[in-house]
Amino acid sequence: MSKNLVIVESPAKAKKINQFLGKDYIVMASVGHVRDLPAKKLGVDVEKEFEPDYVSTTRGKKVLKELKAEAKKCEKVFLAPDPDREGEAIAWHLFEALKKNVGEENFYRVTYNEITKPAILAAFEQPEQIDMDRVNAQQARRILDRLVGFQGSPVVRKQIRGANSVGRVQTVALRLVVEREKEITDFQPEAYFTVGAQVRKQEAPLDPFTVKLARINGEPIGIKDRKLLPGAVKTMEQLECIQKELDNSPLKVSDVITKEVTRRARPPFITSTLQQSASGSLGFAPARTMGLAQKLYESGLITYMRTDSFNIAKSAQDECRQFVGDSYGSQYVPEKPNFYKSKGAAQEAHEAIRPTDVSVEPGREGVKLDAAEQKLYRLIWERFVASQMVPAKIARRTVEVEAGSENTYLFRATASEIAFPGYMKASGIEAAADKPKEGDDSETETIPPLTKDENLDVLDWQTEQKETKPVARYTEASLIRALEENGVGRPSTYAAIMSKLDEREYVVKEKRSLVPTELGNELITLILRTEEKLKTDNKVDLFEAHFTANMESKLDDVEEGKIEWTEMMKEFYPSLLEWIEHAKETAEPAFVAKCFQALEAVTEWAPAVKSGRRTYDDHKTFEDLKEKVGEGELLSKRQGEMLHKMCCRYIKQVPEGMVTELELVEPEAVRGDTPRKIELLINVNFEEPRAVGKRTYDDKKFVTSLGDQVTMGKRLSDRQVAYLDTLLTKYSDQLENFDALKAEFKLDEKPEVEADPTTAPVIALMENIKEWAEPTMRGKREFNDKTFFESISSQFKGKGALSDRQLAALKKMAARYSEQIPGYAEAMDQYGLPAPRKPKPKKEEAAAEE
Repeated sequence: MSKNLVIVESPAKAKKINQFLGKDYIVMASVGHVRDLPAKKLGVDVEKEFEPDYVSTTRGKKVLKELKAEAKKCEKVFLAPDPDREGEAIAWHLFEALKKNVGEENFYRVTYNEITKPAILAAFEQPEQIDMDRVNAQQARRILDRLVGFQGSPVVRKQIRGANSVGRVQTVALRLVVEREKEITDFQPEAYFTVGAQVRKQEAPLDPFTVKLARINGEPIGIKDRKLLPGAVKTMEQLECIQKELDNSPLKVSDVITKEVTRRARPPFITSTLQQSASGSLGFAPARTMGLAQKLYESGLITYMRTDSFNIAKSAQDECRQFVGDSYGSQYVPEKPNFYKSKGAAQEAHEAIRPTDVSVEPGREGVKLDAAEQKLYRLIWERFVASQMVPAKIARRTVEVEAGSENTYLFRATASEIAFPGYMKASGIEAAADKPKEGDDSETETIPPLTKDENLDVLDWQTEQKETKPVARYTEASLIRALEENGVGRPSTYAAIMSKLDEREYVVKEKRSLVPTELGNELITLILRTEEKLKTDNKVDLFEAHFTANMESKLDDVEEGKIEWTEMMKEFYPSLLEWIEHAKETAEPAFVAKCFQALEAVTEWAPAVKSGRRTYDDHKTFEDLKEKVGEGELLSKRQGEMLHKMCCRYIKQVPEGMVTELELVEPEAVRGDTPRKIELLINVNFEEPRAVGKRTYDDKKFVTSLGDQVTMGKRLSDRQVAYLDTLLTKYSDQLENFDALKAEFKLDEKPEVEADPTTAPVIALMENIKEWAEPTMRGKREFNDKTFFESISSQFKGKGALSDRQLAALKKMAARYSEQIPGYAEAMDQYGLPAPRKPKPKKEEAAAEE
């Protein structure tokens, strides 16, 4: 029993640490959490101090069996998961599961901020005990989220078709996205004109430069808070008057202002800023960034990546200063080390994200990294090294030019150049000027030497009509920044929040912007209605940013031992129950009673229809709802609407007086040709279902479902009929005398979206591709070029057109397969194809490279 058991989270980390510790240690992985709340029930006893009922996870059962077997052979167990709340909780769950196999006094907690030999050995020289305050903070967060999810989500699902869940933080994030979209929709743009001139000196050097009108009679004419300032040029009449006056007026230099601007380096990365920067400069989604950072951490290249602290270990700081002096010169080393203050009370008391060894420059990592990992390592390395260097010095020169006779027109131009690069020597030269103020576009590349009162020649007057613009939509990066600024969420949660919004289909991405879906808007509408009710009763709103941020602060207090986690839960839980009560939107009992009375008169019910696993039976539904109400249950607003629609369907059997009282309207009849279209498609040999992203497209299932709806007398929507027509075209080769059918159903009419003339030729060219790249996984999504092409081709065949976004993606893909496309060079100009790109390696090639 000489061996010591060490338990970490991941197999990759276990392998690395095992190399450092030697033969007296055996390192195994828990592969994340081994215990959690049960998946299919609440698992929290709110009557007994919110006591959790932890069970072994499916994977955890197997892992624990192996760990218990090994623990029996060892004298000591070192619990070494990550050094944050989640890691502390994993350590505690492991202790609880294994303490019967090893004496409690033989468990030790080991934490480290980087996976390097010195750091690991130092950590094992000073083992600690599990921090129960940190464990309790994690327990409180987990139980908070479980209560909201299990007790709040059913209320939402009952009232919004398709809604999956509410989340304590996720819903606040969605609310920000929806409110931003409303702000954009409500924005009223204002038209205005900009006035500028291309000018030059009257003597050498005669290089032209541009000046922009900044003030009229001392009044600024720009934009502030996305609104025009009073002096702005708003009408064509104003512009014509200004131009007339300026045509007869000389331009004279009124001032030349020179100053030196000092720009400090930004602090090293923390989790949120890494996600934001990787999104902006590399195009990585937060989840992908964290996955790549995890690999860099487990490879021993960077410190722990879930942190909100800018702290840097003194040894790392000293090493960096030495490296800067040796690599760039002593003039780049600040007299005193640079320190950066963390915002608020930074939790997860780690260092900032930095290279474990600053001398390991990008491209010389010593371990095999893929292209994305290399890019992220370079980003982290450059940011850290720059953070420990002197500021950059920027020489800025602004020239002011006056003109006008009746009025005074002040024009301005600013040029900047790097006087001393400072930290930019490591991070790369950034734009020399600070970000221009809103509406200020006076920055120009160069300005020749000028003196006060010098006259300038006008080469060209430049005017442009513009409009004020609304605030930009959130991207994942800017939403994370907004959550951070509002105190909502923590480093370990940001990436998961973004993924949840996408998985729940509450938002979609347009390019990089987040746009709320109809489902997302419906959910927030319910949240806002509930908020109004709560305000009326002087209650707090569960999904308001301030309330959520306050809960985060209390979790921090739990971790610091200031409050008991159960006391925090007792304070929170009544607010949840109040929210649930106020969120319930019920149908008026009197209205429900009248609907029941109307349906009591029905003697001939439509036959039950089975569709997939569901059976639609109006009579049974009516009896079930009546039974619920009889037991004292209130129907939801959605159930009341469903009952009213049922009354409309049976309008011919409802007493005339009740038709008027309930305002019943006979449903639109099924279109005459719809049953025939479905009948034609029923016997078709459909393609196999195909997965595109998260969705599976199954033509057979779709047609069967529409057939069931028609059988129930339901009129299909215009969109459903349009897709039915698309399927008729798609499977035209299996339909007898299709030309006659085309004329009968008017299928040859012009498509809603006019086809780009390059679409068909590009698809034809790509049909030459024989060898497709292997599918790749990004998070939970599979990207498969071959499947994508087949799907796009099928859609084009059916619809006769593709969206601009689909065509752009198709052309981009064609560039990767240019070597297999005959005459690609000529096709580039003819069809607007991009330049050839390096193809993705095929599976065999990728394996050979490794």
